[in-house]
Amino acid sequence: MNIDEANREATDRVLRSTPVLVGVAPAGEVIPGLRRNLILHAGPPIEWARMSGPLRGAVIGGLIFEGLARDERSAVGMLEAGEIEFAPCHHHQTVGPMAGVTTASMPVYVIENRTFGNRAFSNLNEGYGKVLRYGAYSEEVLTRLRWLRDVFGPLAARALEHLGGLDMKTMIAQQLQMGDEGHNRNRAGSALFARLLAPHLARVGNGEALAASLGYLADNDLAILNPVMAACKATMDAAHGIPGSTLVTCMARNGTDFGIRVSGLADAWFVAPADVPVGLFFPGFSQADANPDIGDSTITETAGIGGFAMAAAPAIVKFVGGTPQMAVDATLEMYEITVTENPAFGIPQLDFRGTPTGIDIRKVVATGITPRVNTGIAHRLPGIGQIGAGLVRPPMACFEQALEAFADRYL
Repeated sequence: MNIDEANREATDRVLRSTPVLVGVAPAGEVIPGLRRNLILHAGPPIEWARMSGPLRGAVIGGLIFEGLARDERSAVGMLEAGEIEFAPCHHHQTVGPMAGVTTASMPVYVIENRTFGNRAFSNLNEGYGKVLRYGAYSEEVLTRLRWLRDVFGPLAARALEHLGGLDMKTMIAQQLQMGDEGHNRNRAGSALFARLLAPHLARVGNGEALAASLGYLADNDLAILNPVMAACKATMDAAHGIPGSTLVTCMARNGTDFGIRVSGLADAWFVAPADVPVGLFFPGFSQADANPDIGDSTITETAGIGGFAMAAAPAIVKFVGGTPQMAVDATLEMYEITVTENPAFGIPQLDFRGTPTGIDIRKVVATGITPRVNTGIAHRLPGIGQIGAGLVRPPMACFEQALEAFADRYL
């Protein structure tokens, strides 16, 4: 067995992937295996008893949104009685930011990898403030979710059909050249998304629904994050399942555990306790309020953007902390643990060098360098929401476990 050859095959599939945003549809109609009493969540598998505050809050909100529970009390009763099932988003070709909670009637973006034919999905970004993905579930949160389901989702679906799909690989490349890194900073990409979608929204919509939809895109600098995540998921899924490959194809957190999956190790998770991000906090909050790392958005770093492309987004340090030089240094460090570079994602600040791509568990363990991750920070208690943003790294134990399992299987 030649590990390097296996990794070349896996990274070749990453580089040749062509993720395209083809539509918006109700989750229960397109996500394989999703049903009304099944809630998808971010990160590796976890049961209700071990869930962190923000994930618990999002699950409660999801049950109320679906009409399965009347209020918090009845939702908790159902959960403690074992009436609701859980599964990681990643087990159903899906990703979700922060808590990642996805339920059957939520609208989701549909991404098609036109090179390899696989699909991936992500829910719609709620915008800023109190939102379900950070564990809030007040009436204003539920009202916004209903509007996304009943108004924006169907309108965006018709607009994307009229557009004929949106090439996400080109979108991400443009973002990086305009100062985004594709995870915590998506200002340029969201503006591009709004510009490209607006004429088609105008052709298929009118009145207050159109005005509100255009306002949503104009006000939400994270609007493109969710389709970017799904594009990265569709890309990395195409590289999964290559025998003998040590390439990481998934990194994800559920607010309690951090987990990774490796191309050549089937669907096993390698899990260790998630660390608490360190960063900048909104007024009134501090490090003591922060929940351990949470969300599927590390699929961006897995695909070679996000924290791996910080050199492209020096302004992000105003949000997560640090200096512009630190952003450059972060990207340079990631070349040490990756297999290749992605020429499609050139970084202007590095003379258009491609982003570091293809995390190799062997290199992580040998160098002692773990991946860089940019992330939002959720309050540790349910119902409060986002309190800041910062930086975090996965626990080394995940990569050590994976390398031991690889040796047991192949060596």
